[in-house]
Amino acid sequence: MLTEKQTADYLAILSEELIAAMGCTEPIALAFASARAREVLGEIPTGIVARCSGNIIKNVRCVSIPNSGGMTGIEPACALGAFGGDPSRGMEVLESVTPETLAAAKTFLADGNCKVEYLESEIPLHFIIDAICGSDRVSVEVRYDHTNIVRIEKNGTVLFRKKSAESESAADRSTLSVESIKEFADTVDLGKVKYLLDRQIRYNMDIAYEGMSGNYGLGIGRILRDTYPDGVVTRMRAYAAAASEARMDGCDMPVIINSGSGNQGIASSVPVIIYAREKMLPQESLYRALVFSALLTIYQKEFIGKLSAFCGAVSASCAAGAAITYLAGGTVQQIKDTIDNTLADIPGIICDGAKTSCAAKIASALDAAMMAHAFAMQGKAYAAYTGIIKEDTGETISCVGYIGKVGMAQTDKEIVRMMLEE
Repeated sequence: MLTEKQTADYLAILSEELIAAMGCTEPIALAFASARAREVLGEIPTGIVARCSGNIIKNVRCVSIPNSGGMTGIEPACALGAFGGDPSRGMEVLESVTPETLAAAKTFLADGNCKVEYLESEIPLHFIIDAICGSDRVSVEVRYDHTNIVRIEKNGTVLFRKKSAESESAADRSTLSVESIKEFADTVDLGKVKYLLDRQIRYNMDIAYEGMSGNYGLGIGRILRDTYPDGVVTRMRAYAAAASEARMDGCDMPVIINSGSGNQGIASSVPVIIYAREKMLPQESLYRALVFSALLTIYQKEFIGKLSAFCGAVSASCAAGAAITYLAGGTVQQIKDTIDNTLADIPGIICDGAKTSCAAKIASALDAAMMAHAFAMQGKAYAAYTGIIKEDTGETISCVGYIGKVGMAQTDKEIVRMMLEE
């Protein structure tokens, strides 16, 4: 039985994690910090230096930035934030960019006024923005989370410093488990989460429809739909992949993210929404399944961290598959079997940065998750100690998390090195 504190914590977790972001979260984080630096500087900078960890470089290099006219990279993200960003809008900072500020940012970039330096750091999500104008210099440092500013300095004077550089969460996440997540999803007063879920459904499905109809990337959603026209699984994969592809290719529509990632927000929600609608399930069932999927994604990512060499599509798609088992009336054991079956299959997909091919990884991961669901509903699951599968599903999740965070640390460095080779 959940305690009142657990219930309050889980509600707080959902509020903290299910937030809106426009564009891939890493370039948006750079834009946010740059906008904040300009705000402290008090004027438009004449120069910017962005010192970025390997994972920031990896995740910004290939993805299109919304409201940029198709630009990619660290420099445009910083310039757009500094010239046209509104830091009060958080992860929707670039919503305020106008044609005039875009033009000014392009001139700034053409003049070579933004420089990028590699930041040696053991923290995957870590960067420092220095904004310069004349003799004035403002430094804004972000660690661990996309908007977690830990230090602001102007002309050598520290204006703000967090006591702890760790991202501060109002909620205790240590009690998350498959069982507690299911109990919360079963019993939560939906009136307390409806506004979050309605927004999640609206935003993430709107960009899925845009991805299916627009001209983004390879058009993966339409290709999947037209090549395999029958079946709910195809539609789940097609719409989720289309949403990701639109987002990665510069669509300016916001998404509701999960664990700092729009692709994880999409993969953990869009397939569940499509499935519930196809099966004509009650709205209450959909709400509860979305709660389950969101928290299960967060639970897995707690062991991995925001950024790593481990593809977050695996965690989110695993959660979506388990949520389908939940929707289908599966037992706790069948839900656990879905998770174990998924993690027995695809724990090795690497993250080689944000880009349009992330959409294909989501489609592949969802295919594996739905196969895992089908096995589980037939009472079939891989036995403990088959590969990295453990006796308890929570142990399996922590094991996969350890591999993603610690075991793949050198892999991450090699991926960054290869991506930076010309």
